[in-house]
Amino acid sequence: MSPQSDRIRVINGFDQNAYTYYPILIVGAGESGIALGSRLKDEGIDQFRIFERQAGIGGTWWINRYPGVACDVPAAFYSFSFSPNLKWTSLHPGGAEIYQYFNETCEKYHIVDKIQLNTDVSELRWLEDEKLWEATLTHLVPGTGDMSKQDRNQRIADKGRQSVYLRQEIVRARIVCSCAGGLVEPNPWPSSIPGRDTFEGPVFHSARWKHEVDFKDKNVIVIGTGCSAAQFVPRLIHEPYSAKSVTQIMRSPPWVVPRAEHPGGKDNYEKYSPKLFSMVPGLAKLVRAMCFAAGEYDWFTIFDPNSWNHRTRGKLESSMIARMKGIVPEKYHEILTPDYSIGCKRRIFDAHWLPSLNDPKIELTTKPITKVSSNSITIGPGRTYPDPSNTDSKAPTDEETIPADVIVLGNGFEVTTWLHPLKIRGKGGVYMQDVWDERGGPQAYYGLAMDGFPNLFIVIGPNTVTGHSSVILASENMVEYNIRLIKKIMYGDATTIEVKKEAEMAWTKFVQDRLKLTVFNAGCQNWYQKDGWNSTAYPYSQIDFTLRCMFPRWSDWDFQYTRKGLLKRQARQALSVLLVASFVGHLDIETLGGAGFASQFQSAALVAPNSGDEDAARDGVWDLGLYNGIELVIGPGDSKIYTFILKDELPQDKRDDGRDKAGINWEADFSLGTGSEFTSREGTQEKVIWIPWEALKATFRGREIGDDRKLNIRKIRRIGLMIRR
Repeated sequence: MSPQSDRIRVINGFDQNAYTYYPILIVGAGESGIALGSRLKDEGIDQFRIFERQAGIGGTWWINRYPGVACDVPAAFYSFSFSPNLKWTSLHPGGAEIYQYFNETCEKYHIVDKIQLNTDVSELRWLEDEKLWEATLTHLVPGTGDMSKQDRNQRIADKGRQSVYLRQEIVRARIVCSCAGGLVEPNPWPSSIPGRDTFEGPVFHSARWKHEVDFKDKNVIVIGTGCSAAQFVPRLIHEPYSAKSVTQIMRSPPWVVPRAEHPGGKDNYEKYSPKLFSMVPGLAKLVRAMCFAAGEYDWFTIFDPNSWNHRTRGKLESSMIARMKGIVPEKYHEILTPDYSIGCKRRIFDAHWLPSLNDPKIELTTKPITKVSSNSITIGPGRTYPDPSNTDSKAPTDEETIPADVIVLGNGFEVTTWLHPLKIRGKGGVYMQDVWDERGGPQAYYGLAMDGFPNLFIVIGPNTVTGHSSVILASENMVEYNIRLIKKIMYGDATTIEVKKEAEMAWTKFVQDRLKLTVFNAGCQNWYQKDGWNSTAYPYSQIDFTLRCMFPRWSDWDFQYTRKGLLKRQARQALSVLLVASFVGHLDIETLGGAGFASQFQSAALVAPNSGDEDAARDGVWDLGLYNGIELVIGPGDSKIYTFILKDELPQDKRDDGRDKAGINWEADFSLGTGSEFTSREGTQEKVIWIPWEALKATFRGREIGDDRKLNIRKIRRIGLMIRR
């Protein structure tokens, strides 16, 4: 089946129940949606449609247009590996240039016509009988998708529903891929601050910047000290804004680290780097690799829970505090000294904010807003940092009234509300949000799939964000994983693909347990977690995540194969057996007791370490797995096959009772003749026996095994490969 034989089409076009069918429906045209669409076209698959709520592509880079918006990751690393940009004009390009790059990528891969703007995918419902997703599309008045949810609701209240929504449409799709971003829906006005309705001036979030607002000679209040605020605050006191004053309200201090400098200076970099990247083969890839290596170094020295980074983190913190004190006025030293480990919150890569605090027009305070009036705010009494109970602190706590003409919110986004505002109903009509609530919080296997929701794949889902690397790298890893799954369906090998429940829950437990050991859990209040559940961060390096995505554990997935898919799978099995057989060679083994081998070499592909999966055993599904220091000995059987897998150490996937999925107790079942039996697809009795490597030092000659036959081992070939399910 060609991927193009399943085409976009209208079903029952003349009837009232007509609908459009899409083989692949993609939610979101941000960087993840663009990456997925581009790579699908690269793979020869073009029967997809990307639906985007906003009026333009680019996601967060379309909607964030505040003064000074720019990438704080070096541009060479904040771009697709399959579509490098050799013409960046800056090491940290502005939002407009990044948007242009994404736009050019869409043009390069011919997916502009695949993107439908001003269209919100508001609900998904799985149709079990049809094995399809039913999607509710809400067509919006152009531009209203750029508004925040709160602003859209206010517009509806003021002008009616028709001022936002044009119509709804029901479509169906075989595969749905969610590429909904996290930095899109802004946090609302803080509920702890009273008097919002009494303020007469403009109030808006930095992610919905109102360019029509006149800042000249105005008193501006900024709530928040995150990455966005660090970029726009220094610019408000200069042309073309020329604010009279800026008072910035900080809850607690961020860790501020220096932004990477332009090699050779900013002017020289902007002048020569596009030429050098275009003329010197491999230079752009080298720079990208260096950025990646620097980020991974940060992981192992700051984020990873190892003994080494406790020392390196302390040194880094001391140097950053010393740097801060050498830049800002002394009155800010105490309130800008964090009391938590660096990396717990997202670091601010800064070139302008700390120096701007020397300007008398900018005032930084940790006194909370306690009242909002028509043209002023009251801060204090009290403070949010340092802790008010700290009597040694000299940070001010007195009450103060400050004139205010404009209030700008820089208080972040609704990051922990995943797939927002999409409602997803899977098998049995169960909502994904309800499953998450039941299991403790947002989660997904590798951040890309949930059991009970077949043929639904995610790019940048829960627990895939890193604090040290480029999100585009993580996005690309997930895109490649998505494509491998999509191709199995589009090429007619499978009808549905769904992650197994036990695999999803085991992965989530593994991630959450590991996160508790990382710096993300080092005592700060960050946007990675909510109510103690971290649904955002990935607890390992990007090298780790890349390798996991490159080598999937197919045994964690349920495939509903077509007849064609089964035939292809059996062909691959046969090929795998031949390859392994040619690698291993014949084992020189003879039997005693008068019974010979059914064959000189029985394929290891017929033996499953995880023999508890009876359905899989009947299906005969096997994948190659790499194990360090494993020995295979294959021995007697007219009707039985015995496999001895000799290991230096115990496996790490034991259950609490000491037994693995096959029911083997690793502490007790070392002796020959123990293990787990099951009936194979071919009807033979098969048995798996695990023995420590030390057992090879013993003499096997004459040792009794399960059926009173005896095994004489004359020679064992040491190998590093085995076949496992």
